Amino acid sequence: MTSTRSEQLAQILVQHQQSLLENWLQTLTSKLGRKEKGGEFEIRRQAEQFLQILTKTLQTTASDDTDGDDWADLRHLLSEVSRTRAVQGFSPLDTASFVFALKEPLYEHLRSALNSEPATLALEIANTSSLFDKLGLFTIEVHQKAREQVILRQQQELMELSTPVVQLWQNVLALPLIGTLDSARTQVVMENLLQKIVETGAMIAIIDITGVPTVDTLVAQHLLKTIAAARLMGADCIISGIRPQIAQTIVHLGVNLEDVITKATLADAFMIALKKTGARIAVQAGAE
Repeated sequence: MTSTRSEQLAQILVQHQQSLLENWLQTLTSKLGRKEKGGEFEIRRQAEQFLQILTKTLQTTASDDTDGDDWADLRHLLSEVSRTRAVQGFSPLDTASFVFALKEPLYEHLRSALNSEPATLALEIANTSSLFDKLGLFTIEVHQKAREQVILRQQQELMELSTPVVQLWQNVLALPLIGTLDSARTQVVMENLLQKIVETGAMIAIIDITGVPTVDTLVAQHLLKTIAAARLMGADCIISGIRPQIAQTIVHLGVNLEDVITKATLADAFMIALKKTGARIAVQAGAE
C-alpha cells in the first residue's frame, strides 16, 4: 500500500534531513546572493528548526489545513522569519523564497522514492507544491503586515522629530513647524507641546509656521486647536512666520485669529514673549 502524503514526506525528511538542509541552504544562497550570506548562521538555525517542526507536524497530523492548531508551531516560526526579514529590508518574494527554495530538493527525493509509480509521484509533487504554496503565502502575508508596522512606526518617529519643542528662555517655548499639518501630525504637535508646558511651566508658546508652505481652513483649525489646548494648560500662544501670502489666505478664509498675537518673524514673537513674561535683556558694553 502506498504511503499517504504526510507519511511519505515525513519519511523523506527523517531519512534525508541533512542533505535536504544543505541543498536548501545552497539554493537560498544562490537565489538571494549576499542577502543570505550576511546571516548564514541565523538562516541555518531557522532552516533546521523548520525541518524539525515540519517533520514532527507531518508525523502527527494528516490535516492539510495550515491554519489549524496542528500547524501553529510552524506558523510561529515562519512569522518570526517573516518579521525579521521585513525589518532587514527583504522583499515579500525574498521572504517567501525561504519556503519555496525547499521544494526542489524535496521533489528530487520524491522522484527517487517513487520513480516506479509515476501516477503517485505526480500526486505527491502536486500535494507537496500545494502545501508549500500555502506556507509561502503565509510568510508573504506576515511580511506585509510587519512592513506596514515598520512604516507606521517610522512615520510616527518622523512626525515627532519634525515637531520639536525647544525652550528659548525661561517660561518661553518655541514650536517650529515644517511641512503640512494634518490631523495625525496635529495630535503629535499638541501632545509634544503640552508635555513640554507641563515639564517647564512655560507661560508663552511661540508657534512658528515659517516652514508651513500653505495655510488652508483645515490647517488653521489645527492651529486653533493647538492654541486652545495650550491655553487650557495655562500658556498663551504667539504665532510667528506670517508671510504676506499666508496673511491674505487667512483673511480670505475668514479664520478668526483676533485673540491670537501674530508676528512676521520668530525674532519679533520672541521679543513680545519676553515682554509678556517680564524678562529683560541687559546688554553690557565692552570695555574700550
